[in-house]
Amino acid sequence: MPRLPTDPATAFVELGGIKLSEVNLDEVLQRVAELAKRVLPMPVEVSVTLMRGGVGHTAAFTSEVARDMDEGQYAHGRGPCLEAAASGDVVSVPDLASEDRWPVWAARGRGRGLGSSLSIGLPIQEAVVGALNVYAHTPEAFDDEAVTVLETFAAYAAVALSNAQLYDSTANLARQMREAMANRAVIEQAKGIVMAERRCGPAEAFAILSKVSQDSNRKVRDVAQALVDRTAGPRRA
Repeated sequence: MPRLPTDPATAFVELGGIKLSEVNLDEVLQRVAELAKRVLPMPVEVSVTLMRGGVGHTAAFTSEVARDMDEGQYAHGRGPCLEAAASGDVVSVPDLASEDRWPVWAARGRGRGLGSSLSIGLPIQEAVVGALNVYAHTPEAFDDEAVTVLETFAAYAAVALSNAQLYDSTANLARQMREAMANRAVIEQAKGIVMAERRCGPAEAFAILSKVSQDSNRKVRDVAQALVDRTAGPRRA
């Protein structure tokens, strides 16, 4: 039976219902790609391009064809998904057979049975931009209605991706702070041990730990943990 498309409104609700506390950024991107594939009545393949520091990579895709078409652009440094990501605009390739802006890429697509494509810029953050790329097997596959649906979907997707990026960054920062606090606690314990053994002040104790760190080519935190473990001795069962 032919695949029935998902109503765009339903897809928007599904996109808005993603719980960032339960999925990571890669999973959000994959959900975006899969939902975009389902909102159109014709068979398409979808990918999500992310650009960081001018370097593009495909963060999610619904088929190897979509990823391959993206990677052909990254290799040559030009193509519709890169242009859409950089400009934030909609870049349409109505017919790969007559495409003359990116002839090598278009020939690659024709060889994989593709007829047209549409890339929509996703302004996520200042440091991260991207594009939603949709590949169809037939030429002229994206009429005005399809473009409007995908533009609206991309706007929702950009918000979801921005929130996911922010959540991911915040979660990483929280993890780093926890690690820093744990490291500081171990170092403070080790300083206390050195102060008791050497009858010195905290500054001198830290200097001793730093000297051992340099001489043994180990991190101060690792030197401190070894000292704490040695002082604690073997744990009793």
